[in-house]
Amino acid sequence: MNGRAIRAIVRRDLLGVSRSKGVLLPIIIVPLVIMVLIPLGVGLLMPVMEEAPGVTMGDLDTFLDQMPAAMTAELEGLDEVQTLIVAFLVYFFAPMYLILPLMVASVIAADSFAGEKERKTLEALIYTPTTDLELVAGKLLSAWLPALAVAIVGFVAYGLAANIGAWGVMGRVFFPNLMWIILVLWVAPAAAGLGLSSMVLVSARANTFQEAYQIGGVVVLPIVALMIGQALGVLYLGTAMVVLLGAVLWAIDAVLIWLGVRTFQRSEIIARL
Repeated sequence: MNGRAIRAIVRRDLLGVSRSKGVLLPIIIVPLVIMVLIPLGVGLLMPVMEEAPGVTMGDLDTFLDQMPAAMTAELEGLDEVQTLIVAFLVYFFAPMYLILPLMVASVIAADSFAGEKERKTLEALIYTPTTDLELVAGKLLSAWLPALAVAIVGFVAYGLAANIGAWGVMGRVFFPNLMWIILVLWVAPAAAGLGLSSMVLVSARANTFQEAYQIGGVVVLPIVALMIGQALGVLYLGTAMVVLLGAVLWAIDAVLIWLGVRTFQRSEIIARL
C-alpha cells in the first residue's frame, strides 16, 4: 500500500472534521459531560446524597451486594461513602466510558462517505489514483486515530476530575486501577474499531450524514447492554472480564473490516452519486 496516499486521505478527512460543526460539537460536548462533569459531580455530591433523608442507592447497593470477592477486596477498609464513590467511579461507570471512543469513531466514520456525498466532494476522491484498500484504510484511520486520542485524553480528564472531586472524601488518589488501564489501552481502541468499521459499511451506502449516523447508531446497543448487565449484577467488569471483552471486540472488528474491504466497490459508489 502507498503510505503517502493513506496519510493524505487521513489529513484530508481530519481537516474536514475540524471544519464541520455537526461532527466537531458532539466530539467536544459529549466527552466534556461524561469525562469531567459526571465524575466531578459524583465526587462532590455523593456524600451529600448519602446523608439526605429518604435517598437510597438502590442500583449501587445491588451492585455491591453481588460483586465478586476479587473486586470487593479492593473496597476493604473503606467507609460507606468511600465505597459508593469507588464502586461508581471505578466500576459502575466503566462501561459508559466505552461510549466515548465508540461515539467519536461513529460520528467521523459516518461523515467519511455519506458526509462527502452531501458536500459533493466524494467523486473527486473516488477518481484519485489510489487503490480500494488504500482508500478504505485511509478512511478507517481518519476515524480511529481521533477516537483513540479522545479516549486517552478523556481518560486523563476523568482521572483528574474523579480524584479532585472525591478528594475531600477519599483523601488520596484512588483512580485508576489495573482494570481501567486495560480498559483504556486494550478495550477502548477495539470499541472505536467497532464504531468505525460498522459505520463505514453503512455510510458508504447512505446518502446523508444523518441517515448514516442514525442507521449505524445501533452499534451502541452492545455497550448499553453491558451497562444494564452490570447494573443488574449479571456481570462485572473486573480485570479478567475486560481482557475478554477486548478480545471479543477485536475479533468482531476484524470481521467487519474484512467485510468492508471485500464489499467496497467504487463503481457502486459512483452509481449512487
